[in-house]
This record gives sequence, structure tokens and C-alpha cells, in this order.
Amino acid sequence: MVRLVFVALANLLLGVRTLLGLPFRLLAARHRPPFVRFRLSGDLPYREQRQRRFWPGGSRPEPATVSSLESFQEALGLLAKDPKVKGILLELEGLEVASAKKDALVKLLTDFRAAGKRVVGWAVSVDNLGYQVLCAADEVLLAPAGRLELVGYAAEATALGEGLSRVGIQAHFVRRGDYKTAPELFTHAHVSDIQRQTLEAFLDERYADLVETVARGRKRTPEEVRAIIDSGPYSAQRAVTAGLVDAVCSEAELPARLDERRRDEKDPDDAEEPLEPMATWLATQPFPPVKWRPAKRRPKLGLVTISGMIVPGKGSGGIGMKTAGAESVVKALRTAGRDKRAKAVVLYINSPGGSALASELILEAVQRVARKKPVIAYVDQVCASGGYMAALGAKAIWTAPHAIIGSIGVFAGKFEGSGLMERLGVRRTIIARGENAGIFSTSRGFTPHERASLEAEVEETYQAFLAHVAKARGRTKEEIHERAEGRVYSGTRALAAGLVDRSSSFEEACRHAMDLAQVPPGKFDLALYSSGERRFTLLQVLLSMSSTRLYALCPTSWSMAGFTTRQDG
Repeated sequence: MVRLVFVALANLLLGVRTLLGLPFRLLAARHRPPFVRFRLSGDLPYREQRQRRFWPGGSRPEPATVSSLESFQEALGLLAKDPKVKGILLELEGLEVASAKKDALVKLLTDFRAAGKRVVGWAVSVDNLGYQVLCAADEVLLAPAGRLELVGYAAEATALGEGLSRVGIQAHFVRRGDYKTAPELFTHAHVSDIQRQTLEAFLDERYADLVETVARGRKRTPEEVRAIIDSGPYSAQRAVTAGLVDAVCSEAELPARLDERRRDEKDPDDAEEPLEPMATWLATQPFPPVKWRPAKRRPKLGLVTISGMIVPGKGSGGIGMKTAGAESVVKALRTAGRDKRAKAVVLYINSPGGSALASELILEAVQRVARKKPVIAYVDQVCASGGYMAALGAKAIWTAPHAIIGSIGVFAGKFEGSGLMERLGVRRTIIARGENAGIFSTSRGFTPHERASLEAEVEETYQAFLAHVAKARGRTKEEIHERAEGRVYSGTRALAAGLVDRSSSFEEACRHAMDLAQVPPGKFDLALYSSGERRFTLLQVLLSMSSTRLYALCPTSWSMAGFTTRQDG
């Protein structure tokens, strides 16, 4: 009852504010912009995030900046219904999204064009991913000093074994499976054939997708596109000559370029009139859409994220790669499980794995929540090794086509620094009681007895990993073993191998989770339960691996998730 009173008051205030602004909007309606400007930058979230009151450095995003895929879809839907709107200007600057979000952007632009509207793309500098988005536009423009970094994809695999030995450090690791290549970074002097084949398989898929997207968008044959890529990168003028962009245009010239009436105008000040963002268009609507407060609370879908390397505890501070502390993730899962309003949970995973123990603790927490309500795991970048182990507790695993899945396997080891200490004049003597008492020491390698014990533990953990996968995927351990030993799959290949249930979008995964909870179709709120991801420095990661522990980690898969023009991994 109290809620209804507050809802009624809130809606009354919204209605009054809308009516008071009506005269001003009617006056502004005469200047409704024919083109609306949008700016795509950074990594767009799927759903709208809470607005920040204070911004670092005292600056706010530009008014045209798109804040989420959800808000962009809503805006395009409104503009598509306005007969006075001719189209949009899409400005790209530093767009860094997963391949799944790129596909979502392309679909939104394609649907907008199908409604009879025009999409004009503009950028100063654009890479492979950004250009694929621009290929969904009717017209592509570059700034006069702009560049098109269309060169394909490359990955650089690293082998530190010889380099470490030169400074007196030896890596001693035990792994299960030839495809579990993570220790090779420290043990091998050269990149192995298996590592090369794994990288090439992903490069082939990403390159084929790039060729297909450009060929479709620019109406070229795949052979022509491959030849074009081999001649990149391109200056703005070379890109025009090659037919990759339609014209060179400065930012000041954009209004005249889009509005034919301005092209012949001689007033330079009028020609440089800026293109307006979505907020300006809304201000010209007599009755703009109002987000009325619903009388009844919307159903809620819980969202728990596992982002970064999985580590014990709460994670660690620092600047560098993200870590997901098992303690924090488990706490978030428990909160989502206890929340009665959250009818289902989506477990968003972007992790190469990490500590085998921490990953199994998260798996158990996911299983506990899944016994209370539906849990769907969704992956659009990386779900490998311990990350995949955590996903096994969900009702189903959904993935994007180019996500990285698998790497079922474990390894353990340590770094020996006796050579380095010898060069520094440091002498250390191990005095122990017990055959394996010195197994954690970095002063020497493993004794035969210690290595045998470690191999037994690695094998036991690997067999337990197989058992978890076999139970979750409804297969035998032997069938899973044929797909395991560290093998890494794309989302498409993981689906064919039976390691995931469906290749689809984030929004469809969310809707499926609500369907499993028997929530009627309609809008729902997405509630994020923070798992407290923090950041690790590379030095901290190496130090964490300096002692003998079990790892379900695939750092190669993490680096492959962000293929750009060049990728270390």
C-alpha cells in the first residue's frame, strides 16, 4: 500500500513536469533535427548502468555518447517511427567491444536501415572491429587525416623458457594433456606446434568473419576483400580510392554533408552548426516517452560476474589484469540466491580460469543457487579452464560464436631460482624432515619423489574435472577426455562438441533464464550482485605461481579474446 502511494506521487510529478515543458517542446519542434548524432566509444555494457554523480577529472561523457546497447536500441526504435528523421550519424572513437557486442550493433543498424532510415558512419581512425560496424552503414566517411587500420589479425605467442634460464631461473611444471599449453610460456624455448595450431584455428575464424562482413557491407567478393586487407593499412584518401570509404569529410563539414540544403550555403558559421544528440531530439517531441513508475514491481533477474583470473580470497588490489576472488564471487552468488525478487540468475563469465581450488569453490556455490532457481551461464569472450569449471553448475551454458571455451585440464609447478641466487652470491641450504617437505622451495627443482606426488595430485584433479564436466554435460568421462586435455574451442566449435548448449546473444540468454523461472514475457530489471573483482599486476600473477599449487588456467585463451591488429599472447 505504501509503495502504491509513493508510485502515484512519483508519476504525478513526472506528469506535471511533462506538461510544464510542453510549450517549450512545441516551440522546439520546428527545429527537429533530420539527423541525430551517436558516438560509440569504449566497451558498451549490455544494459544501462547507474548514472555517476561525479566523473573522474570533473568531465562527463559527450552528450552523443551511447551509454549501453539497451539505450541505443531504444533510441533507434523511437527514431525509426519519426517520419521527419532521415537517419543518424554514427561516430566511432576507440570502440572496444567483444565480437558478440559488435554483432549486436550491426543488427541494430541493419534493422534501423530496414525501417527506411539512413545510417552514416564517421571516424578519425578505425580498426578491424570498428570498420565491421561501419560496414553496416549506408555511407562511410573518414576525417581527412584519418586512417583505416584494416590489416587482418595477428597473434604473438611467447616462450620465456630460454630467457628465464639465462638469468638463472628454471620453471618446473607438471601438466595433464598436450593441449594444456599454459606452462609452455615458462618452460619452452620456442612456441610449440600445438600452441601454433590453436592460435591459427582462432585466427582463421576471426579472419573469415572479417572478410565476410566487409564483403557484405562494401559489396565485394571475398577474394577482393582479402586482397584489400593485404594492402592495408590505409590513409583516408587511399581508403576512398580503394572503395572502402565513400568520402573524406572533416567534422565541421558533416552537417552540410548530411543536409543537402546546406551544401550550397555560403555562411560558414551555419555550415559548422553541430549535429544534435538524442537528448535534443527528445526535447522537440511534444510528448516524449516518459518512464512511468510501475505500480507493481518488475520481476528481477540477478547478474553475477566472474571477470578475470580466478584466485582464492577476495582478490588483490593493484593496476593490471582483473582477478575474481572466490570468496567475493561466492558471497555474490549467495546474495543472489537469497533474494526472493530475483527469479533467476545469469552468470556472466569472462575468465581464463586460475586456481583449481578457487574454481571448484565457485562451482559448488553456483550449484547451490541452481537448486533454488534457474541459473544460465553466458560467455561472450572467455570461459576457459577454471572459468569453464565454474560454468558447469549452471542449468545451461550459452555462448557467442567467437567466444573462447574449454581448456579442460590442470597443471602445477614452481619456479626455481637457484641459478639466479648463485650468480648473486646467495647460498641457501634446505634442511627438511619428510620426503616432500621441500616441495614448495624455490631453491631447487622437484626430487623424483616430489614430482611423482605432484603428478598424482594433478591426475586426481584432472579426473575430478572430467567428472564434473561429464555429469553436467550428460556424457561419459571418456567422451569428455577426448574433448579435454587442454583443448580450446570457439563458441561455434564448443557447441558442436557438446560443451555448451546454445550460441546466442546476452539478451536472449537473459530472457531464457526468466522463461525457465516461468516469468511471463515482458520487461524485467537486471540486478548486479557485485563479486568484487579487483586488479592484479603481472608481477603479482607470476609471484602467485612461484609456489607449488594446482591451476586450472589458460592465459593463452584470455589473450586470444581481444584479437586486434596485433595481439601478444
